[in-house]
Parts: sequence; C-alpha cells; structure tokens
Amino acid sequence: MRCAIRHGLGIAWSAAFTALSVRTSAAASSVLEPAGAGARLASKLWWWIGGTLSVLYVLIGALLVFVIVRRATRVADGFSIPPPDEPRERRLAKIVAVNAVLTTLLLVVFLAVSLSVGHAVVALSSNVDVRMKVTGHQWWWEIEYEDPVASNTFVTANEFHVPVGKTVDLHLVSADVIHSFWIPNLTGKRDLIPGRNNHVVIRAERAGEYVGQCAEFCGLQHAHMRIVVVAESDEDFARWLVHEREPAPEPTGEKEIHGRQVFTSGPCVMCHTVRGTMAASRAGPELTHLASRRTLGAGTIPNTRAHLFAWITDSQSVKPGNRMPQVPMQGADLDDLAAWLETLR
Repeated sequence: MRCAIRHGLGIAWSAAFTALSVRTSAAASSVLEPAGAGARLASKLWWWIGGTLSVLYVLIGALLVFVIVRRATRVADGFSIPPPDEPRERRLAKIVAVNAVLTTLLLVVFLAVSLSVGHAVVALSSNVDVRMKVTGHQWWWEIEYEDPVASNTFVTANEFHVPVGKTVDLHLVSADVIHSFWIPNLTGKRDLIPGRNNHVVIRAERAGEYVGQCAEFCGLQHAHMRIVVVAESDEDFARWLVHEREPAPEPTGEKEIHGRQVFTSGPCVMCHTVRGTMAASRAGPELTHLASRRTLGAGTIPNTRAHLFAWITDSQSVKPGNRMPQVPMQGADLDDLAAWLETLR
C-alpha cells in the first residue's frame, strides 16, 4: 500500500514536473524514479522533507479551519471579542515564541539531513571505474572518454554509455556560458561554469536509457539541450567501447563514396570530426558514429532519414539559433551525403 501511494504520488509529481517545463523525452525522467545511487539519496531526501512539510501543512490548515469555524459559531451566538489584556497577550507571545523555536529547529534538522546526503553523494566518488569529460556547448554536449592509453580515448556527442553498477566520474566544463548537467534518474544537478572544473559521479543501478537536460538557462535553445545515457551490462559496454574507438567505416557504394566526397570537400569539415577522414574540427558535434545515435540536434528530433535531410538543408528551421550555418546543398549531393552519413554506425 505504501509503495502504491508513493508510486502514485511519483507519477503525479512527474506529470506536474513535465508540465511546468522540464522538457524531457518520453522516457520517465524523474527524480522520483531513481535508478542511480546519487538520485536515490536525493529522492529519499525529497520524500523525507516533502512528507514532513506536507504533514505540517495539513495540521496547520486543519487548525486554521477549526479556529475560523469556532470563532464564527461563537460570534453567531452573540460572543464579542474581549479587549486586550496583559495576561492574554503574554500567553499569545509565548505561543508565537515556541512556534518560532520549533520552526528554527526543524530547519536546522533539514540542513543537517541535507548536508549528510551531500556527504554521502561525494563519498560515491571514492572508487571510480570510468572517467569522462563532459563539455557543455550552446546547445549540445561533447563527451570524451578518458583512458591512460591515449589511443583508447575518443569523443562522442549528446549520448554516452555507462556500465551498470560501476562508478563513473564526469569532469564537467563549459565552452561558453553556464550550463547545468542533470540526469534526474541518476544524479542531481551540477553546474558547468566557464573557466572552472566541476565533477559529478553517477552509478546506474539498472540497465536502461535515461534522458537528461541542461538545467541552467543558457540561451535561446536551452530547452533543446538534452543528453541520453545508456546504462548496459559490462559485456555490452565493452563491445560499445570497442566499436566507438573504431574510425568511420569505408564507404562501398558509389552514392556513399560520393557522399563522403561532398562532406570532405565542403564546409562540413570546418566544424565536424569524422575519424578516418580529413574532417577533424571540434567546433561542432563529433559525427564518426552519428547513425548509431537516437536523436539529432541534442534531442531535438529523431535520427531518421527525413529528419536528417531537414537538418542538413535548413537546421535553423528545426532548431533556430543553433551554430550550424546554412549549407546550400540539393539534388544528388544532398541525397548522397545523407546516404553516407547513414552508414556512420
């Protein structure tokens, strides 16, 4: 029964939370549905404080209603308010003082519990299994997997994988303005501040896809700055790592070969990297395995052929204000470029 009530309240809160503008994907992105150690601690804190305040709210509301009804009844019976007298005023002053002290003590308890949860979250970083660097850009995410062996490092964008049950340290930096990294199901918010280094630790407790969102207003397309975390088994994560470290596959068909030529001979190389080609700029998202990602434009649209066409031809109509300039392209060039990009798995 208790679990059912909590689940129901969690769903109601999630619906209200989404309606209030925390725009995430269809996946259940909610701090009340924790799937990670840090989020579970935050969720317990939320329930503890929220439950306590809810009980107080109900008690105070009931007391207020009782006083109003009682006073209305007595007035109806001819009762008149007596003039102020000193003993009554002292009694009322004592009641106010006692309530002020109780309120202060309650806030101190909340502070102590919050600090305790904060220390517990920090303690999660004692044994790190995977390290990566997350850079916030207007309006997308760059993720660099770190490794003692330089050749094993690689960069991806807007989506990353982690092994279930392993501690992952995220080194957070910003390339432009203040952003805030937040995966509600896995961890609390942590700011990315230009010129400063910050860290947050996540440890997924079960496999799944978890959607995050920049939680600090960072400009026009702040609401379209999402990130996807895929938590999977050690075996699947190891296979994914091996695949991601590989360069882009060599095109085999005429269309794909021509599409790669269109990419490498045009303005695309000025902003993007595709390992295995001459494109090596990091001004825009890394595209080596673009076709394996779930979305385009940092969660703005699904990664389908139709949406890929729309993004290439006029990304400003899809995500106004994004940093990708208009690239005049049509006909066979556009079709073959899209065909090649779809092979980047």
